[in-house]
Amino acid sequence: MRLFFLLLFSPVVLLGQVKDLDSVVVTASLLAQHERETGRNIQVIRGEWLRGLPATSLDEILRYLPGVEVQQRGPQGSQADILIRGGTFQQVLILIDGVRLNDPLTGHFNGYIPLHPSEIDRIEVLKGAAASIHGSDAIGGVIHVITKTGAMSGQDARHKYSAGVEAGTMGLRNANAWWRMRTNRSSLSAGMTSQNADGPTLRGTTGFFQNHSASIGYARTLGSDWNLSLRSAVDLRDFNAQNYYTTFRSDTADERVRSAWQQLHLRKTGTGYRMHVDVAYKALEDIYRFRPAVAPNENRTRMFVGQVYAQLRTDRRTRLTTGLQYIRRTIRSNDRGDHALDHAAAYVVASHRLGASFHVNESLRLDWDGNYAAVLVPQANASWTRSRLTLRGSLGHGIRDADFTERYNNYNKPLVTGGSIGNPWLRTERSWSYEAGADYRLNSRLKASAGVFRRTQRDLIDWTPTPYAQMPRKDNLATGATYALATNLSSVQTGGFEFDLRYEGKSDDQGRRRLMLMAGLLLLDSKSADKTPSFYISSHARALINASVIYRVGDFDLNGSMVWKRRNVQQAAAIGADLAREYLLCNLRLRYTVKPMRGSFFLQAYNLFDRRFSDLLGSQMPGRWLSAGVQFGG
Repeated sequence: MRLFFLLLFSPVVLLGQVKDLDSVVVTASLLAQHERETGRNIQVIRGEWLRGLPATSLDEILRYLPGVEVQQRGPQGSQADILIRGGTFQQVLILIDGVRLNDPLTGHFNGYIPLHPSEIDRIEVLKGAAASIHGSDAIGGVIHVITKTGAMSGQDARHKYSAGVEAGTMGLRNANAWWRMRTNRSSLSAGMTSQNADGPTLRGTTGFFQNHSASIGYARTLGSDWNLSLRSAVDLRDFNAQNYYTTFRSDTADERVRSAWQQLHLRKTGTGYRMHVDVAYKALEDIYRFRPAVAPNENRTRMFVGQVYAQLRTDRRTRLTTGLQYIRRTIRSNDRGDHALDHAAAYVVASHRLGASFHVNESLRLDWDGNYAAVLVPQANASWTRSRLTLRGSLGHGIRDADFTERYNNYNKPLVTGGSIGNPWLRTERSWSYEAGADYRLNSRLKASAGVFRRTQRDLIDWTPTPYAQMPRKDNLATGATYALATNLSSVQTGGFEFDLRYEGKSDDQGRRRLMLMAGLLLLDSKSADKTPSFYISSHARALINASVIYRVGDFDLNGSMVWKRRNVQQAAAIGADLAREYLLCNLRLRYTVKPMRGSFFLQAYNLFDRRFSDLLGSQMPGRWLSAGVQFGG
C-alpha cells in the first residue's frame, strides 16, 4: 500500500520536465471543442493508457476511471452496471463513434462493448446531464468510445498488429488479436477477444464464463470532401449468473447473451460546415435460466438508429450543430411479451465565444416517444478561462423512459411467486442537474479538477419491495407474496463533490522512463421522499476513490489500479450474503518488454490483497486471481 500511494502522489517531483498546456479537443457535445470551452467536467483517456491497465475487459477498464462507479456482477466482462454521479445504471449513455449502444432490454447489457482495446483511439467521459444533446439515458453522464476507424486517425504506421495469450488460476485462459492496415485513403482493422475461466466454486455451481467478441472496421476517404466508415461486431457471452438478479437460495442461474452491431458513418466536409449521417442496427438474444429444472426466459430485441446532423460555423465566435434522430426498438419474449416503440428527436447545439476568455454553450432538444408526449429538453453551460484556471458551470434538464424489463419483466408468465415485476404504467423520469467547478492546469501534463453538483429527480424508476395487495396488476401473481416492483419514486435528491487528478508525464530523452496517473474522489448523498427503500439508489457508493498508475523504467512497466468504496450496509440472510460498508480492491501488473521480439511478458494479480467483496448484494466477486501472459505487437 505504501508503494501504491507513493506512486500515486509522485508526479509532483516531475513537474519541471513539462511545457505549457495545449487543451485537449473533445467531441462528446457534438461540437469539436477544446476541453476548457465546454463548461463541463470531461475526462479524456487515450488508447495508450487503456491498453496499459491491468484489466482484460472494457467494463474493468472503466472501473478505474475517475468518478466512474462500475458495479460488477461477474469478472472479466460477464456483466457490470456503469454509474456516474450516483445515477442508476440506466442513466448513463454509452456511445460508439457518436451512436448510442444502450440496450432496449436492460441497462445491465450496456457494458457489452465489442471492441479490442487496440481499436480504441480514446474514451471521453462526460459527467452530468447531456439529455438535451443525446436524449434519453444521458442523465448521470455519457461514455463516448471513439475508435480509430471512427476517428479516421491516420498518423500511425501503415501496418500494425497485436496478439497475446494469458493463463492463470481458476482455469483462466484468455486470448486476443488485432490487426490494422492503412493506406493514404483507407484503413481496415479487425480484432477479437476471448475470456474463459472455470471460476470460483459457488453454491451448487461454479463462477464460469466464456466471453468472446470480434469486430471489423473500415474507413475510406471518398474524393476531397467525403469520408465513409463502417463497423460490424459480434459479442457472445455465456456465464454463471447466480444471484445476479435475485437473493433466492434456489438461484443457480446461467445466462447466454448474443448480440450483433452494425454501424455506418458518412461525413461530408464543406466550406464552413460538416455533415454527418449515421445508421446503426443492433440485434440481441438473451437466454436466462434460473435453474436447470426451470424453462428459460428467452428475449430477442432489435434496435435501429438513424441520425443526421450538421456542424456549422456562422462566424469566428459562433458554431452550431443541428440534427434529427429516429430510433426503433422491438422485443419478442416468452417472459416480457412482444412490443415495439418508436422515438424521434430534433435538436440544436450552439457555442459562443464572448471575448477572449468566456464561452457559452446552449442546447435544446425536442423529444417525442411512443410512451410519452413531446417534451423540450434544454441545457446551458458556461466557462471562463484565465491563464491556467478555468471556472465552469452547467444547468440541464434530463429525461429517461423505462426499458422493456422495467415495464414488462415477468409480465407474460402463467404464475410468478416472487422476484422482480415490471410495471407497464411507469411514468418517464424527469430531472434537473446543476453543477459548478474549476479546472487548474499547472502545466501541460498535470490537470486538477474539482466541483460540486446536485440533481433533483422526479418519478425516478427503481425496484421497491411491494406486497401482493399493493401490486397494480395481479393477473399472474401469488396471493400473499411480496415482489420487487418497478416503481416511480416521487422525488430523489442527489448531491456531491468530485475531485479529479490527471498526469501524463513525458518520456525521458531515451524513452526509458515515464509516469502516467489518474485519480478521482467522489462524495455522494442521495435522499428520497419515499419511505420504502429502493434497490439501486440504496446500492450506489457514498464515497468512491479510483486510481490507476503506469510507471515505466527501462524495459519494465509497473501498472497498478485501485478502487476504494464506501456504501450502505445490506444483508441477505437466506444466502448468507452481505455488502460490507467499505472495501479496497487493488490490481497489479508487471510487464517486461523484449524489443527485438516486439513482444512483452507480464505477471498480473487481480484483487491483490484477496479481499472478499461484492458490488451488488448476492453477486460474490472472486478473490485473488493470478495470471501470466505474453503479448506481441508491431
